[in-house]
Amino acid sequence: MATTKRHDVKDLALAPEGKRRIEWADRQMPVLAEIRERFEREQPLAGFRVAACLHVTTETANLMRTLQAGGADVVICASNPLSTQDDVAAALVEEYDISCFAIKGEDNDTYYSHIEAAVDHKPHLTMDDGADVIGVLHSARREQLGDIIAGTEETTTGVIRLKALEAEGKLGFPIIAVNEAKTKHLFDNRYGTGQSTIDGIIRATNVLLAGKRFVVSGYGWVGRGVAMRAKGLGAHVIVTEVDPMVALEALMDGFELMPMAQAAEVGDIFCTATGDKHVIAREHLEKMKDGAILANTGHFNVEIDIPALRALAVETREARQFVEEFTLADGRRLYLLAEGRLVNISAAEGHPAIVMDMSFANQALAAEYAVQNAASLERKVYPVPAEIDNEIARLKLATMGAQIDQLSEEQAKYLASWDEGT
Repeated sequence: MATTKRHDVKDLALAPEGKRRIEWADRQMPVLAEIRERFEREQPLAGFRVAACLHVTTETANLMRTLQAGGADVVICASNPLSTQDDVAAALVEEYDISCFAIKGEDNDTYYSHIEAAVDHKPHLTMDDGADVIGVLHSARREQLGDIIAGTEETTTGVIRLKALEAEGKLGFPIIAVNEAKTKHLFDNRYGTGQSTIDGIIRATNVLLAGKRFVVSGYGWVGRGVAMRAKGLGAHVIVTEVDPMVALEALMDGFELMPMAQAAEVGDIFCTATGDKHVIAREHLEKMKDGAILANTGHFNVEIDIPALRALAVETREARQFVEEFTLADGRRLYLLAEGRLVNISAAEGHPAIVMDMSFANQALAAEYAVQNAASLERKVYPVPAEIDNEIARLKLATMGAQIDQLSEEQAKYLASWDEGT
């Protein structure tokens, strides 16, 4: 159907293909589909405007459809310049009448103009992946803060930024940290990012991982997933870390542990997954072997010191799509994937839908929770309530045809008692 919504997408003619792919993803997202059916009946978001800044993918489209089914007036923009699937953006506008501002490969000015367009929607609820909408609201659009009931945040990097805002007493409205839900980070971050990151590296380069020294920087849930999948494909995995407890776990999980200064000399493929800045710095780039491949799966393209890489290079060229070759003065060549942005969603398709089903179920139910509890929420970063997390896990098991045991009355009583000994 023709849209009446404002939009800025690459080509509306791509909409039919986008719709087909959105429908394909929907078949792998039964939990979100069940929530959408209930939302359509109950209209929990009726009368509320939502501004979402997320990766514009098939899975995200099904979340937007769910919010829309619940009565929300939705606008979406991209949360990364390279993460948009242009056919999906077109379908959101043309097939589902949802305002969308997202073009794959958009420049920095266009990216931020799209965020401004989303903020122009005058939202009551925000939905972020990286806290860019919240950042604009807290800087250039502070006059809108009082109109916002709450926001949600999808990713680790965004949660870190928002907790910093809270610690400084500057957070303008309540945030529900979707990333902190167990049904999000234990599965999306580990299994989703783990698989899709390897997918992105292989699609971009077509290299064989077996036998390669694969350096994973950061052993959080994302790093664990990447390390696990790289090992499964035969790579020799090296982990770099700054947290001694996490580093000890990586070592006992069977991975080699070393500082980046040492790993830089031996690694064939590097993947950063820390959420921090300049994890791979100039001094590391200067040590790398000819042909080393650099990828990032953290949210922002700051984990690899790209300005330093450009300064070291005497020549650059596009070796393949999403692969930039940097020739250094001594003849060594280093390869940067996807401009140092999230390789899993820039050079591949992002997480499999079956994993995003749980993540976006959290987003939808967190939005409903925020509306229902607006009067009692303070300007803090809240975890997803345990009852929502557990309900999503229960629904996911049911849709996967899995069954679990239930405690008997005797067992429940025993676990709750103190006076029954051995």
